[in-house]
Amino acid sequence: MKVLAVIPARGGSKGIPRKNVRLMAGKPLIAYALQNAQSCPLITDTVVTTDDEEAISIARVYGADAIAREAALAGDHVTLDPVVYDALLKMEEKNACTYDAVVTLQATSPLLKGSTLTRALEEFQKGGKDTYISASNQAHLSWGKEGEQYFPNYQERKNRQSLPPHYVEAGAFLITKRSCITPRNRIGASVFIYEIGEEEAVDIDTPRDWAACEHTLQRKRVVFRADGYRELGMGHIYHCLTLAYRMVGHEIMFVTNRRHREGYERLKDSYFPLHAIEQEEEFYTFLEGYHPDVVVNDCLNTTREHVLRLKGLAGKVVTIEDLGEGACYADAVVNALYHEPAPGPNHYAGADYVCIRDEFFIHRPKGFSSEIRNVLVMFGGTDPSNLTGKVYGMAEKLLGCLKGLGWEHLRDGGKPAAGPEIHFILGKGYPAAEKGIFTRPEQNIFIHIDVKNVAEHMGQADLAFTSQGRTVFELAAMGVPAIVLAQNERERLHTFAQMENGFLNLGLGAEVTEETILSTFQWLARTPQIREEMRRLMLKNHLEQGTGRVLDIILKDR
Repeated sequence: MKVLAVIPARGGSKGIPRKNVRLMAGKPLIAYALQNAQSCPLITDTVVTTDDEEAISIARVYGADAIAREAALAGDHVTLDPVVYDALLKMEEKNACTYDAVVTLQATSPLLKGSTLTRALEEFQKGGKDTYISASNQAHLSWGKEGEQYFPNYQERKNRQSLPPHYVEAGAFLITKRSCITPRNRIGASVFIYEIGEEEAVDIDTPRDWAACEHTLQRKRVVFRADGYRELGMGHIYHCLTLAYRMVGHEIMFVTNRRHREGYERLKDSYFPLHAIEQEEEFYTFLEGYHPDVVVNDCLNTTREHVLRLKGLAGKVVTIEDLGEGACYADAVVNALYHEPAPGPNHYAGADYVCIRDEFFIHRPKGFSSEIRNVLVMFGGTDPSNLTGKVYGMAEKLLGCLKGLGWEHLRDGGKPAAGPEIHFILGKGYPAAEKGIFTRPEQNIFIHIDVKNVAEHMGQADLAFTSQGRTVFELAAMGVPAIVLAQNERERLHTFAQMENGFLNLGLGAEVTEETILSTFQWLARTPQIREEMRRLMLKNHLEQGTGRVLDIILKDR
């Protein structure tokens, strides 16, 4: 079967001047239709019919024929039927042949896939229909109008997925038998609607259409590799989720080890696509078939071998908080928790690259209080060193330190003011019941597990206890003075949680005595001017811009 592909490309577009020849994502718009036609093995010849010399030149660059369309066929109100008929006759004369079928491909449908076109042509050859029309199913509750009266175009109001099909023609392609082509028609008596997705059906008509298509064509396939479990904590999981939530329009996939249940379950609950592995070799196998543009490896201390294998399977490799030898071989390394000078141009270190969760852009810091009414305790999702238990055992003593510091004043109505409270935020991975940790409301001690609104709790706190991970940045964003106890020696390398940024860092939590914690807490409770200065130092950091910087690093071309 001889098949001719005709690509109409008039030069007189007014909505988007030079539309068909302008660069979209680095290529002329018409090039996408040309490449689809040439990638389809069932298409014999391809021709561009146009009144635009630039389009003729581009057609030749891509190895297609071109016909200079006469002025009578280039007007604003000329339909495609006579244009396609004219191109068909001229190509049959040029090649001394008669085609069996003609495919009209619109230059304004750059999201059509060549594989979709090929499948449609294969079905057309076998199907016995005169014409195949590309269309998308856009079933919506719609209304019509007759005179001054409106009427529903449906019999029953249903959810979209339950409505009958409503096919809207797409300009992507129209396949028809040669015998159906006339100066006034390209559609035969028997028609088949070939359904394509709404994305492939996009027809560029306005600048908004152009911007949306260009964004889609520049979309990247990004794989996040991260684990979360009790000994490691959940910071890597939450960090990757923060980035993924900001990558709307890109194709996201998470890969995690299913044996690390805490991280696996959290990613399942996120509704992002998730691929579970049990051995690292399975990760490489997965990447071989997935072909990602970017791998974001948020696992500690990579090896040279690991990073080089990833680079052979992905267009770009970005590692996070990586102090291993593999960092030297990654395309980019983002170490927001470490402030040492970057060893190379592909290393980005320090608080400028901190990724703050969306909720901290919504909730704002509260005003400063000279009294400590609310104490917040947060040691991460799993708290591997059980610093929660250490502070919980001191909770009554901590609250006792606040007695005599202004709580004896009266509220309106002559009733005593409510006493200070201490709130513990625990992750699902922390065994609170096993540790004997529970709410004691009569003593103003409250336990909150798997909290979804952490920023809201921070917004009510006057002082916090925390470890030295990413939570310190969240506290800084909310202006909550904090006492820091590090989980382990590696955390002590995270240099942000120091007095210059509003934190009192007591060092390795396991080594800090109860007396030191109590005396530090009491000193802060009695010196509101110190806490106010800590708050000021915290809020001077502009952490809200870090996520955007990291996204640029991940998504920009090398």
